[in-house]
Amino acid sequence: MAGYGIINHFEGGSAEQYEKALAALHPDGDIIASGQTFHAAGPTEDGWVVIALWDDQASWERFRDETLRPGLMSTEGTFESPPSEYAFTIHREERG
Repeated sequence: MAGYGIINHFEGGSAEQYEKALAALHPDGDIIASGQTFHAAGPTEDGWVVIALWDDQASWERFRDETLRPGLMSTEGTFESPPSEYAFTIHREERG
């Protein structure tokens, strides 16, 4: 099954900013958005990374444009700048 993957890197980002973003973007507590199949996040040497797998590119773009960007811009204490975005078409996905 092909899908669409996104890696968002927030330079200088922190766990605290991530948790504030989650609370604002997913107030019901369910962090898997419509059209999303996987979500993982964690620290890097210089910030924070979020990896998400989506059904397709359109699902990701809808979430990014209608939820993610507006939510981050309107909520204090979240990431201070937009992420570096890396996208890829999923060639193979397996889970243990």
